[in-house]
Amino acid sequence: MNKTLAAVGAGLLALSAQSAFAQSSVTLYGLVDTSVRYLTNANSNNDSQVSMGEGIETPSRFGLKGTEDLGGGTSAVFKLENQFQLWSGKLDNSNNTLFQRNAYVGLSNNQYGTLTFGRQQTPFFDVMGNTYDPLTVGDFWQDSWIYNPVGRYLFTNSSAKYTGQFGGLQVEGMYGFGGVPGSTGQNSMYGFTASYALGPLSADVGFQQNDNAGKKFNLVNVGAVYAITPSVKVLAGWLHSQDNTGLVDGDEQQAGAPVLTHVSPNRIDDSFYVGSTWQATPVLALTLAGYYDHARNAATLDGTLGAGINYSGTLLAEYSLSKRTEVYGTVDFTRGTGAFLADYPGRNNQTGVAIGLRNIF
Repeated sequence: MNKTLAAVGAGLLALSAQSAFAQSSVTLYGLVDTSVRYLTNANSNNDSQVSMGEGIETPSRFGLKGTEDLGGGTSAVFKLENQFQLWSGKLDNSNNTLFQRNAYVGLSNNQYGTLTFGRQQTPFFDVMGNTYDPLTVGDFWQDSWIYNPVGRYLFTNSSAKYTGQFGGLQVEGMYGFGGVPGSTGQNSMYGFTASYALGPLSADVGFQQNDNAGKKFNLVNVGAVYAITPSVKVLAGWLHSQDNTGLVDGDEQQAGAPVLTHVSPNRIDDSFYVGSTWQATPVLALTLAGYYDHARNAATLDGTLGAGINYSGTLLAEYSLSKRTEVYGTVDFTRGTGAFLADYPGRNNQTGVAIGLRNIF
């Protein structure tokens, strides 16, 4: 009798566990991507370089994400996401942070939206990386220098973030807690974006402010995407940043660039980009992107402050070998004048050619 009761109890426990597991899920996901790249004027001697490194669009990463159905259209959600260097196997950061891309938990409701807490991507990075930048915030300096001012602020620790979808309107808002005793504003951040989709047109506007030891970095972004046909899209946008921290001048520099003797207490950048994506065939996609930046009150090589212009153009071709694997090739050119001379290790122009392989799992 006792054995029978034990067997029935075990069976009920198993059924209960299956019911609980059916209401929740955990997914292991990621991508691995690397490229071999030829670059001109890669050092102060203007030598060319051939190297293996990250892909043009997507650094390698893996993560865990999960949901648990709590009933009534509400779910508990979490994400843990790591970024690493495929070519070396190392963590892709200087402070050995394991989940440097995302580490959050929260609640999501089908009607009211999602509220999450932890280390998270900013609303600005969400919209640019997913929708409004033709290269999804490219990885090579020659494609992504306009994002260098905000690069250190694309993720925020100790943050609360809200995302809501209301018809064609999507809103995101984030607040990062500074954690400084006696000063709620110091080292804090806040940002928001609002996107609206109407037929083939989608537009976005956003603002972000970061405090660094009492000094401010501000960013305004405006972007739009228009689908000419289901396979052809055009994109354009404007970024306006103002930096009082003195960090942007150094963040704009490539490795090996001249050491700056002075940094700006009030650098202003106005950046513009245009691009187009074309799904030429079911397996071939082409992307063309152009970036332009006008910097004012920026650090120059002679220790003064001045203006500068930098621009680049990039062509990317992607060929799908399967639903999860693709090979790609890219060609880019960039050139800088004025204050941007401080950002090049050699001559003020570079040409890059790369081929890469990406697998998504």
